[in-house]
Amino acid sequence: MAKTQSESFSSIASFIWSVADTLRGDFRQSEYGRIILPMTVLRRLECVLEATREDVIIEMKKHKGSKVPLQPFLEKASGFTFYNTSNITLERLGTNDTKSNLETYVESFSENVSDIFQNFNFQDIIDRLHKANLLFHVCGQFASVDLHPKVVDNHQMGLIFEELIRKFAESSNETAGDHFTPRDIVRLITSLLFCNDSDALTKPGIIRSVYDPTAGTGGLLSSSSEYIFELNPKARIINFGQELNAESYAICKADMLIKGQDVKNIKLGNTLSDDQHAGAYFDYSLSNPPFGVDWKKVEKQIYDEHKKKGYSGRFGAGLPRVSDGSLLFLMHLISKMTEPSKGGSRIGIILNGSPLFTGGAGSGESEIRRYVLENDLVEAIVALPTDMFYNTGIATYIWILSNHKDKVRLGKVQLINANSEEFCDKMRKSLGSKRKYMTEKHIEEIVKIYGSMKVSKVSKIFKNTDFGYRRITVERPLKLSFLPKDEIKLSFLKEDSTFGKLDKKEQKLILDGLSTLNERYDDRELFLKDLKAKIKLTPAIEKLIVKTFGEQDETAKDCKNAKGEIEADSDLRDSENVPLGENIETYFKREVLPHVPNAWIDTTKRDEKDNQVGIVGYEIPFNRHFYEYKPPRELKEIDADLDKVTKEILDLLQEVHS
Repeated sequence: MAKTQSESFSSIASFIWSVADTLRGDFRQSEYGRIILPMTVLRRLECVLEATREDVIIEMKKHKGSKVPLQPFLEKASGFTFYNTSNITLERLGTNDTKSNLETYVESFSENVSDIFQNFNFQDIIDRLHKANLLFHVCGQFASVDLHPKVVDNHQMGLIFEELIRKFAESSNETAGDHFTPRDIVRLITSLLFCNDSDALTKPGIIRSVYDPTAGTGGLLSSSSEYIFELNPKARIINFGQELNAESYAICKADMLIKGQDVKNIKLGNTLSDDQHAGAYFDYSLSNPPFGVDWKKVEKQIYDEHKKKGYSGRFGAGLPRVSDGSLLFLMHLISKMTEPSKGGSRIGIILNGSPLFTGGAGSGESEIRRYVLENDLVEAIVALPTDMFYNTGIATYIWILSNHKDKVRLGKVQLINANSEEFCDKMRKSLGSKRKYMTEKHIEEIVKIYGSMKVSKVSKIFKNTDFGYRRITVERPLKLSFLPKDEIKLSFLKEDSTFGKLDKKEQKLILDGLSTLNERYDDRELFLKDLKAKIKLTPAIEKLIVKTFGEQDETAKDCKNAKGEIEADSDLRDSENVPLGENIETYFKREVLPHVPNAWIDTTKRDEKDNQVGIVGYEIPFNRHFYEYKPPRELKEIDADLDKVTKEILDLLQEVHS
């Protein structure tokens, strides 16, 4: 029986990883991947170039001594944008000069490939394998792996790389999910991103740019190209990306090389602090940024851009808390959108739950949500099943954004709840934290729900303003009663450091003055008037006495300031979130005054952007919109279960005693 594609790539990956048995003892387990990954890349490049190897060497000899740049001739002979001018292969290294031959072989690659091996720190790998007398043996093992494109296509090769990285991550306790996204999720997000553009993508001679600021090993970029080529084999796709991890970058670059992409578009570095595609705009953007990773290391650069550039930079809308940079990547992608007048852009980004609701009105997170919703950029948010990723089982969401929405979507957001068994199957064997996967049928169903934009049990449509509110500050009057002769309060006064700094005479005058007052006062103004008639009070001592002897009392008179205005009690201060579009006075009379008749709205608390009373906030309480009430079970049913469990416990105890 023929192997399935999944079984084929898995068996090849397992065979390659078995090289670890050779490395055991001479290398730590955490180092296996640093050897296996670049050797796999080398073998793949070798297999890709095998058919035209002799042509390149002939072309090289033909132009020997010529001052004409050789690169165009050698690339033409190779059939790719890279080549190797050596007749050495992994199989022909020899036992005597293995190290020098391998070094010569790697150095004979074109410059764009040399950069890949530099980022793998390949020279160090060669030196260590040679020192351990393992170089010839390991190279021989890889020479036996058939990675020719006719045997292993680009899609399968991507799966093999991902499987090797996952094994590497497991062996070194690293996070596999930082480097690549599961292929079923990749397929879903690309399908959602491109499904509304099918007509445009099938036009002859179409050229589209796709960007991933957290490229990893290039899975999202590869999948997007595959999707578009399925619709239009003659389309021209130009991929752009940036990746922080050097090894992932090297694999991504190798993958792009083999697929004929211009690898100058793939950059190495921190996207947030060092945008190497500054000023560039793209037709489509995809990203699976790390969940909940802090941006403390690049805080200064990001804060400076926010303050100095504002909306002309990437982070004008606001900054999230330093502990989670997910929304920074969202803002970064939005800054890369082509203007609608020039065709517009679409974005697909995978985020965890916190960007939906973290941060109250006025916070950086809320202001970012406000920006994307008030600018009508969000098309849909899809809740995925849990346990879909290699490194986490938490709830995750796909956001689809566009600055050229279809008319039916203008001013609206679609929420799709695909977090159920209806949209996934359980894996026979878990891969890290990934215990579930989506079949093509599941993906088609979700895309169909998104495309139809119909309201159902799992799909709901909202206006952008449905997620907004105004946070009004509700004040209540300060009401204090005073017990100037209370022994406990007097002891607190005597122990206070401010009171202790007074000389004995001043202390005695204050205590004597308090002793001559009434037993109780329900009016702060009268209390201070009687006390000041006895002694002279400094502002500091007056404040201390009020703080020490005053206590909240609803039956007392309202406290007023020097202007005769009622003072607010900070301890009773509260806030209310009034839905956008609803009059705050109407809301206040309906929801607040029936419970606290003496409350009022602090009209000095105004939104910075529209100067209206109340701070505007936005949140997307996804789960609340899909909550289904389930009544508790009947008491008889619960009692029956308890009786059953009790009987089982008693039976077990009986067995122990017998």
